[in-house]
Amino acid sequence: MRKFLLTGLMLGSLICSSVFAQADYPTLSQVTQRLQKLGSNASVELTSLTKTAGGKDIYVLKVGTGAKDEKPAIAVVGGVEGFHVLSVELALQFAEKLVAENSEALEKTTFYIFPNMSPDAYEQYHAALKYERRGNAAVVDHDRDGKSGESGYTDLNGDGMITWMRVEDSMGDWTTSKEDERVLVKADRAKGESGKYSLYKESKDDDKDGKFAEDLQEGIAFNKSLTYKFPVFEALAGDLAVSQLESRAMLDYLFEQWNIFAFVTFSPANNLSSPLKYSAGDAKKRLVSSILEKDQAINAMVSEIYNETVPTKAFQQTNQGTDGDFFQWAYFHFARLSFSTPGYWTPEFKGKTNAEANLLAWSDSLGQEAFVPWTAVQHPDFPGQKVEVGGIKPFAATNPPYEKVDSIAVMHTAFILKLSEMQPKLEFHNLKTESLGNGLTRVSVDLYNNSPLPTHSEMGARSRWLRKIRIDLDASADKTVSGDKIKLVDSLGAFEKTSLSWIIRGGGNVTVKAGAPHAGFATQSVKL
Repeated sequence: MRKFLLTGLMLGSLICSSVFAQADYPTLSQVTQRLQKLGSNASVELTSLTKTAGGKDIYVLKVGTGAKDEKPAIAVVGGVEGFHVLSVELALQFAEKLVAENSEALEKTTFYIFPNMSPDAYEQYHAALKYERRGNAAVVDHDRDGKSGESGYTDLNGDGMITWMRVEDSMGDWTTSKEDERVLVKADRAKGESGKYSLYKESKDDDKDGKFAEDLQEGIAFNKSLTYKFPVFEALAGDLAVSQLESRAMLDYLFEQWNIFAFVTFSPANNLSSPLKYSAGDAKKRLVSSILEKDQAINAMVSEIYNETVPTKAFQQTNQGTDGDFFQWAYFHFARLSFSTPGYWTPEFKGKTNAEANLLAWSDSLGQEAFVPWTAVQHPDFPGQKVEVGGIKPFAATNPPYEKVDSIAVMHTAFILKLSEMQPKLEFHNLKTESLGNGLTRVSVDLYNNSPLPTHSEMGARSRWLRKIRIDLDASADKTVSGDKIKLVDSLGAFEKTSLSWIIRGGGNVTVKAGAPHAGFATQSVKL
């Protein structure tokens, strides 16, 4: 009887634990447990690249079979923004679903999965004080006054969240929105509108310099510290690009992975529901700031597939990258196809043009509480002025309730697998051998890219960073009368071919091999 009771208690404990684990986004320890479980699979290599300033591991999963580094690969990246907790779960669930349900995809494609690039900031979601943190645990003097972290956030209303504070001010820039009186918008001076409020993050002027929350108790934001358009002298960016342990370790790792042909990043940037637009002028600048023309066509094609797979209409999703971010680095500096999506956005609510008003209308319709009502507080820095604290709750704008995540993950897993099916695929076709007499044979064959994607992005071909397609003829120099034993091809477009020909002396068999790590390899045996 006692045995059955203990068994029942253990089962009950496991069930309760499972329910609790599924009730909200996972803690860092829960993420680590799931990664370790994945790492026990034969097709998965789990590696800690480094530890952050806060002592948190930066993990990468290499998922595949056979010679993993010799097959075309997709890199999937989560947690580039610490407040975007959904992105970590989407990367994790993709890895789990890939291993458990889609192992056949591993035969042709390798996946490098970076589940969380901002673990120090991610931890804030489960902290006693919730706010949308971006920076890691490095100690940084953001306002350059000789002291670090002495002017951060203050929970003025004691609700355990950092929102906003509005101060009644006839010279302020902000007024209430006509769409929703809870929302503040900039007063339109051109239309004769006057402001009613000054607006600040919930804080006090601790260092008495007249500024608020300008020296946060957090360090460098991963998604603001990469090399493309590095935002010099901006808070959370650092003094130098790639200055942090996690950014350096990740880029060092990526520069050794020649087989990556595309990135899928879960981040606020979005070129999937709405593709990037080509600008001839910006594409010709010394610092290229536009997607190149051929790559824009690829982006549009992949975007169409994404919208068929993830059909929810995005509301005003126009964020196509910010200075120093990872999504743009992967394209402009690493020269790979780079795709990014928030994974979730508030559906469009009829009649709303303001993003916050749209969010609140949608949340209200579902009976969810996404807003902290404006509440008056006594503020030492504004004596005699009315100060109210309130606003959108932290994490509510970018992260759906956890019960919705599984269906979102299913759709995005399906999309990434569709993208993998489109990878460059080199094949030999139309092999012909012709005897020329005197022991000579002419060999001709077409090398064909049987894919809707080119072997190289236009940016990759332009940067000359990606490895070219190398074609090797396995025949000795004295047997090769005509044709190159080694030939390099810059790139092959979608469903494009290049014709090859040799004259070879003697009999027996020779082998032709062609490829590049990110485009795959093809081998053809020829009997002379």
